Formats: sequence, structure tokens, C-alpha cells
Amino acid sequence: MPEPLILRHPSGSTPVLVGEDTLASAHGELAGWLAGRTVFLVSTPRVLGLHGARLEPLRREAGRWVVLEVEEGEPAKTVESAGRLWNAMLEAGGKRDSRVVAFGGGSVGDLAGFAAGCFLRGISFIQVPTTLLSQVDAAIGGKTGVDLPGGKNAVGLFHHPAFVVCDTSVLPTLPREELRSGLVEVVKMAALLDPALLDRVEERLDALLAGDPAELGPVVAAAAAAKIGVVERDPTEQGDRRLLNFGHTLGHAIESACGYSGLRHGEAVGYGILFALRLAVREGFDPAFARRLSALLGRFGLPPLPPLDPEELISLMARDKKARESGLTWVLPAAPGVGRMVDGIGMDVVAAELRGFIADRV
Repeated sequence: MPEPLILRHPSGSTPVLVGEDTLASAHGELAGWLAGRTVFLVSTPRVLGLHGARLEPLRREAGRWVVLEVEEGEPAKTVESAGRLWNAMLEAGGKRDSRVVAFGGGSVGDLAGFAAGCFLRGISFIQVPTTLLSQVDAAIGGKTGVDLPGGKNAVGLFHHPAFVVCDTSVLPTLPREELRSGLVEVVKMAALLDPALLDRVEERLDALLAGDPAELGPVVAAAAAAKIGVVERDPTEQGDRRLLNFGHTLGHAIESACGYSGLRHGEAVGYGILFALRLAVREGFDPAFARRLSALLGRFGLPPLPPLDPEELISLMARDKKARESGLTWVLPAAPGVGRMVDGIGMDVVAAELRGFIADRV
């Protein structure tokens, strides 16, 4: 097994294991964490059908193994879903030293981590992400949460997992659309944090979108390392970690306006990045880099935007969890590997640019 990456944070440290068949090779490290405990496995029927057999060695280590199935995708991330998990865990006799295993994509990880962080004021959990998006981003960094009708991830907390196990051998089973969604998040990080990774994505994009495991493995490892670096510098998102919101201000608003259906998270973020590039050029940042990123995203074949009301999007962005009392902070690319957090762009300017952005895509 490759040497784990280590994420150090205020509550301790989290080994992040990346590579093919890491779920099997990490058995020894996970056995002690599981031994004799009541373990709540939070997953979806689809993921369990595809990959549930991989967990059998871990199940044998547990004292009890309780499977809690949740909905697929973003619809699972509700306060009501979290309540159902808490009640099920309580009824099953969950204790302060019980365990939670999040086995699925980013939505499963967000929900299960939130449920674990709140249950009995916090119990230990691990992330076993099965999508590219969750392996490169969502499972790493301790963010957990659920959505409200008016805003994505509007309720949540920082609760770091004991382990993150990114088994890249599951990724080739993903549809191309899911790989595309995850690769948008890779572009987000690479553009601002790792120019060499951006070069690699540009050069190998066709193979990555085809699910080539030999190409995906190094990309997951590099993206995870970039995420770890920025989280260690800023564990509670007060400074540099906000760079990871590149594309998310509009992206989250689009998801909310669409009722969290129709577009995948990474696809909405892709449009959010394209809009941020428009603002970056307006603010005088490197237009050549903006054109480069726009051309790269153009190769992704993003699905068309559904009909959207710019005024609704403006309202949703104003309620975004990243907004401050002083207004929105935009994460904009200044140059390869350089991001800037920009305040003071008036909402009238944003609204005018947004109307033009949407009109260009009708």
C-alpha cells in the first residue's frame, strides 16, 4: 500500500490512503478502529450493489454491522435524512464509541459525517468515497453538512474522519458524467494550487474522461495532496481555504435554483467557474489564463443550462453560506497557480454580467 498522506488538523490527524485496492490493503489499519464496535454503514442501494462485497472483511471485524441506506445524490442531504439516521442509530443502541462508515459519493459523506458529528455530541467515522469528486475533494477536510431549500450546505459542522480511504479501483465503474463532474473539481484546485496538475489534466483529459485507472490514480493523489495542503494552512476556512470555493458561489446557486436535480454538482461548478472567469477578466486579471481555463472546460461537454432566472440566482447567492455581512467574496484566478479573493464587486455589476452570461448560453 502506498504511504498515506496525512492531514493534520486541530483535533488530530487523518491518514488519507490513495491507490488501487487500498480498501483491501488498509484492512490492518482499520481493524483496530472497528474491533468489537457497533458500526453504522451509511450508503446507497446502488453503491452497495456495485461495491458492497469489498466491505466484507471490515464487517467481520465489527461487533455489530448495521446498514443504513439513504437516497442517491443530493436529495439525501436533508435535515430529515439526518434525523432518520440519528433515530435509527439510537434505536440500534449506538453509543459514544460506536462507529460510522460513509460509503459512497460526496452526498453520502456529507450526510454521514454530519450525522456522526452530532450524534451523542460526536462519534468517530471514516470516509470511503466511491466517486471521483468525493475522492479528490468532498471526503477530505472535515466539512460535513446538509442542505436547506434556500441554500446548499446551509447547516453543518467540521468533523474530521479518522481515516479517508480513496480506493481508485472503483472509479472505472462510474459513468462518464460522474467522471466529468469530479474532474471539474480537479480543475478548480489545479488552476489555483497546482499548475502541474492542470497541465496533466489538459494533456490526459480524454483518458481521464474514459475512466482509465492508470491515469486517474495520479490525478486523485495530486488533487488530494493539494487539498490537504490548503486545509492544513486554514482548517476552518477563514483564509486560503476559501480559494476552494472557486466556481461555487454561482455553482451552488444554480444547484439550488434547479432543486438539486438535473445538473451534477461538478457540472454546476463548471458553469460557476466560467462565470468567475468573466469577472476575472473584468477585474483585470490575466485574460490568457481565463481563455485557457474556458477552453479546457469547453472540452468537458457540459450539459446545457436549464432556463434560469438571473434575479433568483442573485438572491440565492446573497444567502450563500460563504457570504459575509459586507457582501460576496469572489474567488478569481489571477494567473496559473494564483487565486485572489475579491470583495467589492457591486451586485448591480454581478447582475449585469450574469444576465449576459446566461443569455450567451440560451
